[in-house]
Amino acid sequence: LRKNFVLIDFESVQPTSLAALEHDHFKVYVFVGASQTKVPFEVAASLQRMGNNAEYVKISGNGKNALDFHIAFYVGQLAVQDPTAFFHIISADTGFDRSQ
Repeated sequence: LRKNFVLIDFESVQPTSLAALEHDHFKVYVFVGASQTKVPFEVAASLQRMGNNAEYVKISGNGKNALDFHIAFYVGQLAVQDPTAFFHIISADTGFDRSQ
């Protein structure tokens, strides 16, 4: 199976559970803003069960698109590492929408 990278903008989307992503072909990154201090237990428990297939990325900067730029940077870095992977950006921000 091809690797699926899931990058979650936790500032704009707070899923209640990530249990559906607890499979080996998923690698999950949860991007947390500088001022965010809490993550729901179910989300934290799911990420913990995923072990090395999940991680938090806490950004230190503030700004309108600071977290979005971090996500874009990670997509670029991951695409270089695994050009055959699928990328899923979970965000309420429209800047990631693909134009047709």
